Amino acid sequence: MPQDSLKLVTCYQLSDENARRIRSAFLPMDLVPCDQESIAAHIASADIFCGHAKVPVDWQAVVDAGQLQWIQSSAAGLDHCLTEPVIDSGIRVSSCVGLFRDSVAEQTMALLYGLLRGLPLFFRQQLERDYIRQPTDDLHLKTIGILGFGANGQRIAELLLPLGTRIIATDAMHSLWQAAGPLPPIDELWPADRLDDLLAQCDVLVLTLPLDESTDRIIGERELALMPRGSWLVNVGRGRLVDEEALVEALASGQLAGAGLDVAFHEPLPPASLLWELSNVIITPHVGAQSRHRNDRVTDLLIENLKRFLAGSRLKNEVEKSLGVTMPADRT
Repeated sequence: MPQDSLKLVTCYQLSDENARRIRSAFLPMDLVPCDQESIAAHIASADIFCGHAKVPVDWQAVVDAGQLQWIQSSAAGLDHCLTEPVIDSGIRVSSCVGLFRDSVAEQTMALLYGLLRGLPLFFRQQLERDYIRQPTDDLHLKTIGILGFGANGQRIAELLLPLGTRIIATDAMHSLWQAAGPLPPIDELWPADRLDDLLAQCDVLVLTLPLDESTDRIIGERELALMPRGSWLVNVGRGRLVDEEALVEALASGQLAGAGLDVAFHEPLPPASLLWELSNVIITPHVGAQSRHRNDRVTDLLIENLKRFLAGSRLKNEVEKSLGVTMPADRT
């Protein structure tokens, strides 16, 4: 395919240096950096889109325009673009799955340590100059349940293993992961239909699932009630994995000892949300994948996949659209 026929529309924090790298590698490609406000005006005329649309996109209209050939998501999750019109079209889709595993794992550990060592309470005491010991909990020797054992879940497990924790995980692709190996040596890896067994055993539940029809509000009142009283929840996946009203009730009643939330059901988290008022919650504004290297890594992947796209080759992190996932052999 002639390079001068391609219009590349981006919607991520593309630095001048990374824009220069793309242009120098693929001149005379038409590179159009957009923000969330301007993306709607350009995406239907793009040959390639790289980014994460956080505003509504009429994907049916984009498909009907017949121009877009490939979406390179700048996020690991695909709920922003993997809609029915895109799935049914000839548009190729690739993701950033695995690209931010270290950052997400660090965020998870920060939330876990902050919760179990009582940092929300101690921060409040610090503001009051109140130097009084309070009870804390331990992460060592806990049973950790990881819901979703993809790249992020596996990296989290690697950081938890030296702490003497017992780790169990469920994943819809568990058999594929086991075949692809090697995996972190966790205690148990179960199929997704053993969620109830996982919930009944874990002192800490970590959510790393993507969002789709099968995972929307996968944790609700019934599931939270299955967890041991006084357990903990950390969500670094998507906010809609958890029924927020049920979560508030479980936190207020003591069924959960606390929650670390890097994602929210509605983002930004509304000021009226009761989660703001709970003293046993740590809230961070969806920063788990943030890193000073993030946008360089996205650009590296984009450049590599542009080479593959122009050569007609399989893309890194190319998505099996009917399944909504990247197969293990294609992952970065």
